[in-house]
Amino acid sequence: MDLDEIPAEPPVRPPPPAPRELFGADCDTVIEGSLATATCQNGYPETDLLRLHVECDRWWDVDTDSAAVSLSPAGRTELTGRCWKEVRSAWVTHQRP
Repeated sequence: MDLDEIPAEPPVRPPPPAPRELFGADCDTVIEGSLATATCQNGYPETDLLRLHVECDRWWDVDTDSAAVSLSPAGRTELTGRCWKEVRSAWVTHQRP
């Protein structure tokens, strides 16, 4: 081994990964026919503002967005939304107050 090939300084360490952000309630969403339900529990130390968004399958059926619901730390809530006919998809968004 040639000594000229050995670096004079140790290699630079990559920066550590950013810490995971402790925010956002855990939500389970269930779709049954024309009804969408999200059950959420906030296991984090900050209040979370939740909204349920429901996309309807039929072009003439109106999609809905719920009003914001404040979920305190260690709190639990249920959000519901519906369509006249089938629900295509449903999801929950999170926002800091």
